[in-house]
Amino acid sequence: MEVMRILHMNKGNGETSYAKNSTAQSNIISQGRRVLDETLKKLMMSSSEISSFGIADLGCSSGPNSLLSISNIVDTIQNLCPDLHRPVPELRVSLNDLPSNDFNYIFASLPEFYDRLKKKENSNKAALGFQRGGGPCFVSAVPGSFYGRLFPFRSLHFVHSSSSLHWLSQVPCGEMNNEDGVVITTNLDNRGKIYISKTSPESVQKAYALQFQTDFSAFLRSRSEELVPGGRMVLSFLGRSSPDPTTEEACFQWELLAQALMSMTNEGIIEEENIDAFNAPYYAASSEELKIAIEKEGSFSIDRLEISPVDWEGGSISEKSYDIVRSKPESLTSGRRVARTIRAVVEPMLEPTFGQNVMDELFERYAKIVGEYLYVSSPRYALITVSLVRMS
Repeated sequence: MEVMRILHMNKGNGETSYAKNSTAQSNIISQGRRVLDETLKKLMMSSSEISSFGIADLGCSSGPNSLLSISNIVDTIQNLCPDLHRPVPELRVSLNDLPSNDFNYIFASLPEFYDRLKKKENSNKAALGFQRGGGPCFVSAVPGSFYGRLFPFRSLHFVHSSSSLHWLSQVPCGEMNNEDGVVITTNLDNRGKIYISKTSPESVQKAYALQFQTDFSAFLRSRSEELVPGGRMVLSFLGRSSPDPTTEEACFQWELLAQALMSMTNEGIIEEENIDAFNAPYYAASSEELKIAIEKEGSFSIDRLEISPVDWEGGSISEKSYDIVRSKPESLTSGRRVARTIRAVVEPMLEPTFGQNVMDELFERYAKIVGEYLYVSSPRYALITVSLVRMS
């Protein structure tokens, strides 16, 4: 699987597009706002006056969320500077995703983004006697994998990423030693599954964990060269609160998708070997795995790390309200929403293996399976949000 080519959300603005089915990711961005604001405040207070402020949003995707995080960051900086008795710096904003991303959608949204900035600036000046305005904001796109270098040396002050770092640079490989002791990479032996599950061999779990450590270490190493000393990052992604990678919060959305695929195999619609050949380039890491990678790489210190439960539509969950009681119709409706969200994200990955002609049928089945599951259970994801400081 060529992850660089197929890891992108559904493009355009159609009914199955990411642009129309990314409310869950928007909810996750909103949940991270508090940590984002606190981190930017600490960054501004700990640094001298900055005339040109470098910002990168990694894994920006396309659709309305692409500029949501940047809007939040710009608003926070513009609101902080007067309180710190500083002029608002010029802002150099870089939006990053893989080359296969629908950047055209983002470019078409920029005029509206700039109009909002201008209106806000004029409103603030009128209300505050020109004390609070905005410096110029320059937005550019930087296509490429964030598991390598993307920006010039020490050109960034702040890096943000939401709902992206659970995607791996590649599907993990199995290993097999031949008689000469040479390691040969092979496909994972994960039959009937498309991700880690309770029945997956231990070798599958180890391969995924190793791929995450390799990728996240490369991510940190690259950002350490691009950020100024004292620069900061806020990263939010789906992980797990348990050390067990087979827990429901880590993998059950994939388990249900595998069930939908197997039901089509049983009816002769798709070939079982295609399921055996597919494994998702995804990993829900634990906070301990995250800490190990950060400590080992050595360029960053953890300022804050939170694990928050969110439902399958990205909504926050309090412990008191976790056991949600849904009627059967409500559950089926929610299942359809979840299926549309998942489809907008994973359909481009599935099509090369299973074919475009089975996607409607697959996600109709998936929606029904998810809806029936939501009727008897209240599944959650574990959202990990970490604030990191680039050490000197």
